[in-house]
Amino acid sequence: MKQYAALARVSSREQEREGFSLEVQEDALRSFAEKTGGTIIRFFRIAETASKVDERKTFRELVAYAKKHAAELDGLLFYKVDRAARNLFDYVELERLESEYQVPFISVSQPTDSNPAGRMMRRTLANMASFYTEQQSVDVREGLARRVQEGWFIGRAPYGYRNVRKNGRGIIEVDSETAANVKRCFHLYAYENLTLDGVIERMAEEGRPYRPSAPKFFRGSLHAILRDRSYIGDIEHRGQWYAGKHEPIIDRRTWDRVQALLGDHVYRSHEMTYSGEVFTCGHCGHPITGERKYKKTLQGEKAYTYYRCTYYNVQGHPRIRVTEADLDIQILAVFKRMHIGDDEVRDWFQTVLRSQTRDAQKDSLAQRAELQRQETLLVNQQDRLLNMRLAAEIDEETFARKQTEQRDRLSSIKLQLDVLDRSHDEMADLAAKVFELSQTLCEKWLSADYSEKRRILEIVFLNSRLDGATLVPEIRKPFDVLAEGLISRNSRGDRI
Repeated sequence: MKQYAALARVSSREQEREGFSLEVQEDALRSFAEKTGGTIIRFFRIAETASKVDERKTFRELVAYAKKHAAELDGLLFYKVDRAARNLFDYVELERLESEYQVPFISVSQPTDSNPAGRMMRRTLANMASFYTEQQSVDVREGLARRVQEGWFIGRAPYGYRNVRKNGRGIIEVDSETAANVKRCFHLYAYENLTLDGVIERMAEEGRPYRPSAPKFFRGSLHAILRDRSYIGDIEHRGQWYAGKHEPIIDRRTWDRVQALLGDHVYRSHEMTYSGEVFTCGHCGHPITGERKYKKTLQGEKAYTYYRCTYYNVQGHPRIRVTEADLDIQILAVFKRMHIGDDEVRDWFQTVLRSQTRDAQKDSLAQRAELQRQETLLVNQQDRLLNMRLAAEIDEETFARKQTEQRDRLSSIKLQLDVLDRSHDEMADLAAKVFELSQTLCEKWLSADYSEKRRILEIVFLNSRLDGATLVPEIRKPFDVLAEGLISRNSRGDRI
């Protein structure tokens, strides 16, 4: 009885619909073996779902098996020539098995003689199959590139979206449940001073699962979400970003803030009020960090929070730690110095604030004019870039990269214009609110939670340091004037 090895390959759903499924090929190969009085002693299969690595592995196993058992085999069976190999390099390997190991190449649906004419016919068929495969790859790549340039998403939808079909076109739409998770992750990282791990813990505490199969977010997945421009309406293709037609989930201001924090490696300690570079060490200039120590008491385990320099353990560095309670006392002392008890002085201070605000508004008008000039220049540059691409003066990759850069700069300018527009109308009210805040800081601090305290510190303090256990604050304007002490409205003339 003759003995054969056989290979069945199906590489796409289209081929399966055309009748080239694995089952059809296997039946035809077994039928051929039986008709010729033989049997298939080893069957190799390459399914549609196989990766390129798996395909190569299976093909190499076939070649190695044929070489090892060449004396036992009466031929290698294939359904068609293009089912035997995807490219000419693989086909050459099969011809070498025939010429060097005397293992005949047999195509059951495209029979050819084992002579020069037959081999020429098989090579022609193999060459056509290779051309078809390569051309199909080019057509697919070009089709995907056109789809992306038109603003349509390709591939699997990012977390927060889902794939749907509308009017025969595959698109993505917002998935309300996971999109809410994305928005919450961005908000926590951008505005609540949490680390990646802190965001993960907070999402778990709030009962926001990542997926049903994985209730908790993974650190790598969260970082990828915070870096994904899909959430501001862009589409990634071959390392470049294009403007998409899908609905953005994250506003540009929040996105820019998160990227700044990630890019500058700004990390916050886990809900420790004075950690995360709020203060620096007066001895070496490095950031102050926090640590928690747990001690057993009669009431159970109690946590104590201490603050120290990040270089605390370096030889020669002062080994000083300050408790959170001590820092609270010093912060409250600064706030108390800002309080003005005299109603007349308080009214005068607010009047001067409003006057300075009007001067600041004049500056904002000049800034607005400059930003509008830059916006006009960028729009003109976008038009020129598009014309250069249409004239084939630049390639697609350069066009996509420059287009993304211009779009980001334009978004940044529009954001700055929006801020100026709002600040122009709200600056006077804001000045009054800042003053009102300074008069109630003590009360607010005592009742504030972690995130509110952090916000107060960011508003009031700038580049403060710890000299030993003593806080040396650098206070932002106009709080610095209040902290220095204001005796009367004549003490500084008409200025603050």
